[in-house]
This record gives sequence, structure tokens and C-alpha cells, in this order.
Amino acid sequence: MNLVHHLSKNDCVGAIDGTHIRVKVSPSEAPKYRGTASDSRILKNALTRQCPIKIPEGKYYLVDAGFMLRSGLITPYRGERYHLKEYSRNPPRNARELFNLRHASLRNAIERAFGVVKKRFPIIASYIEPHYGVEKQKEIILACCILHNYLMNVDPDENILAEVDAELINNDIYQDQHRSSREESEDALRENY
Repeated sequence: MNLVHHLSKNDCVGAIDGTHIRVKVSPSEAPKYRGTASDSRILKNALTRQCPIKIPEGKYYLVDAGFMLRSGLITPYRGERYHLKEYSRNPPRNARELFNLRHASLRNAIERAFGVVKKRFPIIASYIEPHYGVEKQKEIILACCILHNYLMNVDPDENILAEVDAELINNDIYQDQHRSSREESEDALRENY
């Protein structure tokens, strides 16, 4: 099957990614959380636990390159341009880049969702250490996500959406600048090695 033509919103169940939310744990629980788990490990646990997440036959989730390509999970091609800004002045040059462009366009929704939920519920975006127990913190995070999904259906706040879109653009610009200076440093190291 030609994935470039198959990649569509009709068969895409959603996008999977992770985001950081500050949680305070007791010293006795810290080893369980230390370093946190990678997105791919969390997904593996969700797919293999006692009541696993089920991916409907013929459907898929979009995941980033940090995940393994497997049935029901579609990753971008590695070694090809991926981020939307990389295509702003230069259209895709081949089928793999076209696939990555479509993948990034659809998957961008998850970054936007994380931004909106954190804007809407500052309690989970705060850098201030929470003062609730870890179980209550989990309940708060889950409640914020459930409320976010409900509110997006009944009252999508256009101001928050616009703010998050602007932040995503500014973050891309910052990362480009940071990446450029890092690449210059790496080039200098290679030349002097």
C-alpha cells in the first residue's frame, strides 16, 4: 500500500506523544519516578497492560520518530525533512518528504492540544511545586484532560487557540536559532578535529 496516499484523517485515530507536567513525589516514591519514562516505554506499557489500549483494525495513531514503527503506529521517515517549517519555502522533493509533511501536519494537533490544556488549566503548567499528594496530582491531571476534551467540543476558546498557535510558531523560531548555533559549533568541532 502506498502510505503517502493512504495517510488521511479518515483512518487516523489520533496522535500519541508525551508532555512534561511537574509532579511532587515523596522520597520513598521518587525512585519509581526518577528520570521519568520515555514516551515509547509508556506506550508499550499501555499496549501490554492487563486492559490494553486497542487499536482498531485498519486504523492507526501518528507517533514521532522516538517510537517504533509497528502495526497501528505510523512514524515519519527518518533522515528526511519532517517539521512543517522546513517545508515553508521548499516543497517536498520526493514521496518520503511528502509523507513526512502530511504526517507532521496531522500530528501537529497533539502539540496544540498540550499547549491549550496547559493554558486553560495553569495548575498543570505551573513550575511551582504542587502541594497535593501524588494520587491527587494524578486525578487533577486526568480531570484537566477530560475537561479539556469536553470543552473543545462545546466551547473551543479561540483566544487560547490563537495564543498557543503563536507560541508554537515562536518556539519553532527559537529552536531554529538554537539549532543553528549548535550546528555551527558542531561544524567548528568537525573542522578542527
